[in-house]
Amino acid sequence: MANIVTPDAVRGHWVDRLLPEGARPYARLARYDRPIGWWLLLWPCWWSAALAADAAGRSWPDPWHLLLFLVGAIAMRGAGCTYNDIVDRDIDMSVARTRARPIPSGQVTVGQAKAFLLAQALLGLVVLLMFNRFTILLGILSLATVAIYPFMKRITDWPQVSLGLAFSWGALMGWAAVFGALDWAPILLYVGAILWTIGYDTIYAHQDKEDDAIVGVRSTALLFGERTKPWLAGFYAGATVLFALAFRLAGTGWLAYLGLALGALHLAWQVRSLDIRDPENCLRLFRSNRDYGWIVFAGLVVDCAVRW
Repeated sequence: MANIVTPDAVRGHWVDRLLPEGARPYARLARYDRPIGWWLLLWPCWWSAALAADAAGRSWPDPWHLLLFLVGAIAMRGAGCTYNDIVDRDIDMSVARTRARPIPSGQVTVGQAKAFLLAQALLGLVVLLMFNRFTILLGILSLATVAIYPFMKRITDWPQVSLGLAFSWGALMGWAAVFGALDWAPILLYVGAILWTIGYDTIYAHQDKEDDAIVGVRSTALLFGERTKPWLAGFYAGATVLFALAFRLAGTGWLAYLGLALGALHLAWQVRSLDIRDPENCLRLFRSNRDYGWIVFAGLVVDCAVRW
């Protein structure tokens, strides 16, 4: 089997170095060679867990919850990507960056992809069942946002909103895992994470805008065009304000706000550095949102430890 990789995969990744050749297409189907996706799915979960710990007066987010969210994010991101590739296989054939994906390139059949999707979903279910009943029900509700996402790019210029609804759901889950209920703090964290997602996925979508325009796929990158930077600044500013309000309602200390302020500087750097005509620049800035997640999370964790 040919060793076919997508252009935006991490070069020299363990998927290519360590896995048997027959397993590599499945690892690529789950995007294990592109870990930024599960990081972006994980961060709202960990932020919410840390915010809840801070609100509850604990010295540290529950390590067991953090581990469960990590495993769940990897499993469900892989399941979501597999589902997306099954739905989008015809579109992927027409886009330069995606035609090397396992299904359109013939490395994996649709039937094999469906079986792999089921296996990953079952792992995600096992993880979900480790939480309290309210969190389990909340997690099941998230499946609706995942199910509709692949179709949004066909009917709206704002598919990034749909991605935000799905990828930000963890902002509710971490809080629910601690308190068994929701409050305004996690809801504001969720809405802020949606705005953050719209921003970073708009950057990502600029890599494909020429092909997307040809095949009829819609995105905020095509909608905003040359006005992307002011739009991006607005989404990131809105996310920062909503995060700050969530922190206030949760009663966090000043170190959490310091982390948020440092994160805002990072987002401002993204806006200033963006070159929508350079796909490599877009990919680098998109991936840098993993670092933003660490900054915000670190501020919350340190605030927990100091205030305790």
